[in-house]
Amino acid sequence: MADLAKQQPASSPKAIYLKDYIPPAYQIEKIDLHFELNETDTQVRSNLKVVRNQDAGSDTPLVLDGVELSLEKLSIDGQELSDDRYQIEEEQLIINNVPDKFELEVITRINPEDNTALEGLYVSSGMFCTQCEAEGFRRITYFPDRPDVMSRYTVTVVADRSKYPILLSNGNLEEKGELDDGRHWARWGDPSLKPSYLFALVAGDLACQQDSFTTMNGREVSLHLYTEAENSHKCEHALRSLKQAMKWDEDTYGREYDLDIYMIVAVNDFNMGAMENKGLNVFNSACVLASPDTATDDDFYRIQSIIGHEYFHNWSGNRVTCRDWFQLSLKEGFTVFRDEEFSADLNSLAVKRIDDVNVLRSHQFAEDSGPMAHPVRPDHYIEISNFYTVTIYNKGAEVVRMLRNLLGWDGFRKGTDLYFSRHDGQAVTTEDFVRAMEDANDVKLSEFRHWYSQAGTPELTITEKYDLQTQTYTLTIKQFCPATPSQDKKLPFHIPLTIALLDESGNEIGLQLDGESEESVQTERTLSITQQEQIFKFINVPVKPVVSLGRGFSAPVKIKAPYDKKTLAFLFAHDTDEFNRWDAGQKLAINIMLKLIKDYQSGKALELDPLLIKGFQKTLNNTKLNKALIAQALSLPSESYMADQCDIVDVEAIHAVRQFIRQQLARELEQDWLRVYESNKVKNDYDFNADDMAQRDIKNLCLSYLMELDNQDIHKRCMKQYNEANNMTDVLAALACLSHYDISERQEALDNFYQKWQQDKLVVDKWFALQSMSRLPATLDKVKTLMQHPAFSIKNPNNVRAVVGRFCAGNPAQFHAGDGSGYQFLADVVLELDSLNPQIAARLLQIMSRWRRYDEARQDLMQEQLQRVANKEGLSKDVFEIASKCLE
Repeated sequence: MADLAKQQPASSPKAIYLKDYIPPAYQIEKIDLHFELNETDTQVRSNLKVVRNQDAGSDTPLVLDGVELSLEKLSIDGQELSDDRYQIEEEQLIINNVPDKFELEVITRINPEDNTALEGLYVSSGMFCTQCEAEGFRRITYFPDRPDVMSRYTVTVVADRSKYPILLSNGNLEEKGELDDGRHWARWGDPSLKPSYLFALVAGDLACQQDSFTTMNGREVSLHLYTEAENSHKCEHALRSLKQAMKWDEDTYGREYDLDIYMIVAVNDFNMGAMENKGLNVFNSACVLASPDTATDDDFYRIQSIIGHEYFHNWSGNRVTCRDWFQLSLKEGFTVFRDEEFSADLNSLAVKRIDDVNVLRSHQFAEDSGPMAHPVRPDHYIEISNFYTVTIYNKGAEVVRMLRNLLGWDGFRKGTDLYFSRHDGQAVTTEDFVRAMEDANDVKLSEFRHWYSQAGTPELTITEKYDLQTQTYTLTIKQFCPATPSQDKKLPFHIPLTIALLDESGNEIGLQLDGESEESVQTERTLSITQQEQIFKFINVPVKPVVSLGRGFSAPVKIKAPYDKKTLAFLFAHDTDEFNRWDAGQKLAINIMLKLIKDYQSGKALELDPLLIKGFQKTLNNTKLNKALIAQALSLPSESYMADQCDIVDVEAIHAVRQFIRQQLARELEQDWLRVYESNKVKNDYDFNADDMAQRDIKNLCLSYLMELDNQDIHKRCMKQYNEANNMTDVLAALACLSHYDISERQEALDNFYQKWQQDKLVVDKWFALQSMSRLPATLDKVKTLMQHPAFSIKNPNNVRAVVGRFCAGNPAQFHAGDGSGYQFLADVVLELDSLNPQIAARLLQIMSRWRRYDEARQDLMQEQLQRVANKEGLSKDVFEIASKCLE
């Protein structure tokens, strides 16, 4: 039989377009898979029940996808096909002259151990595991590997019992047995229709932690979490989070789990955070394993969220899936929204909203303004793996949130109920989702659809006018969206803008639009912006108000509002919306920082505006505010976010100004920081709860400011916290503070930390990351040294993210060094990774995508490295797409 060798893409891979979508010519009613597992030589036998779709012509060939497969046998209805009945072209197997209905047998061989791309079936830390989203199944067997081909799967796994006592796949275990040669087998059946990207298989020597959940209709579901034996003690939080997610989805959306068993497997080598395979979730170990001594509050929080996210996919992604990959946000945006609400309900609504908006503003807004900008529903791609982006996930979640804001919770719930019932077991589109919202609520959302089809971040310019004599207050709102690649002009969006009016004491004023009755008066309301310019006139406004705009971040837009520093300081102190209160403080800090950047560039002495000092002091000492909210409010905008506020990014000026402000605040408020630090030490054993987390947040923020003082007594306090803390949150916070300063305690603590935790891969990644983000000079040299460390492997995505990703994306002052050494380093790593793991290589390269925003010297240096990458012969599709878009 013919082999499909490794294929190198053409020098200019072709784009795939949404407009060219054609339904599949054939459906696979059932697939029976049989695996004979071997690390270097696995045989896969698949039996497919194939049916031609009615719209397909009788002469339409059967086209199956396949990458790096060795084909051993191909049969139709028991008859082996001769070589002239089929052909292998690039990454497809084409079979001509097939019946309308038939059974196809395909036998292939693959080498899982050699699969460094971590797509399809591969070996990780001595276990077999799979990752099939988006197009990994084609690395296992020939198949129409697209999400609109949904089949019922039966899977038999055969393996050496001594090496792989645990054999898992999707669905329910139907049968298992022993073989005479020391091997054993297990057969799994999944009653649900699913696309190939949701297929999963795991085999290994794994410990299992078990629990159970009783559904709202009284069904008992077994919960299994599999991991290496030494990590068994790290499973409790994940299992508790899973039960919380199952209960929350029943209470909030009426969604019940549908299988007898729910399994999670922790894997060390994984490109993503986790994968929602039906009934068998595969998780990056970093996103599922936690104990107080090895994981921080952020880790516990993230695990809870990701566990929820993957579980919620059972309905929003699995039972109702996407028709094609252009619809990726249909499942991911909706599910991110669901997991954000889940986390907010279990913890702090305001803090969660701030966290989510920080991600959106720092990363998605940047993506929207660069060469990688694309709509929530893209219209073309070269490599779909490049579209697992903050636009698809986080902006997609905001689009769903806007529907909730416009329809209200009850109307939104009606829409989701209709969506799930109408499309259960189907592969659908974002249009189907919006139409369900319309039909359930008898509304039209024509302009709203532009959120799916248009890229870019809309900008609202708002002017105000108050007339004391008539007691009217008028808002004029204009919307505009900048040009993005392939989209020069934009149609108006439908933007929900939630507002309130505040009097001089911060009290909310009733909102009554001209022409409305007094019965409609509310103190907060959501305005629908659907035109390029709209005017809203409010009556019976007794005093000139201060307007609170975009409350709760009601839409993913930029707002240009009539706010001077005094108004921002007022809102920072008085706004009744906790998100907007935080946001006013951030905007005040940005305004002050931008002025100081100009002063720095012109050589003027820097002076910190007293407004910021007073605002920080008042907030720090406010005993009525949530402590986690205080910690958020007193965190300055990041250097990366400040770069987005500048026309031309001046790396040195931004870094110098931000450090100046931190040092000034440390000096001016030293006693306040000390008092709050000492009063927020949690003395009890570690517990993951909102109150304790808030205390640790504010305490460790105070410590970070105090360490700016270069005070030996503070250094001792920091080491004391490092040595005596009973949890990783406080240990790592102290170590992070020490990592930025050239003091004796720094290396002492770093050496001690590694000696203590060198056997724990996840904790070592934290050690890697802290050193990669150090502000100290010569950090790049340290990063290169870390890459030679015995604990580092270029083949492990977590290692790469901890060292290379944290340095290049999280340490801008060092990465953007004027000599271009950071850019050359990144290009070197991308070129090395491209042949090993193109997905990770492409994601790293995106760090330089906005090179045109820097000064000319840095532009030239980045462009040179991007061109160097683009010129590599045999470049993967993943990296080619990023490099070519960056250079367009």
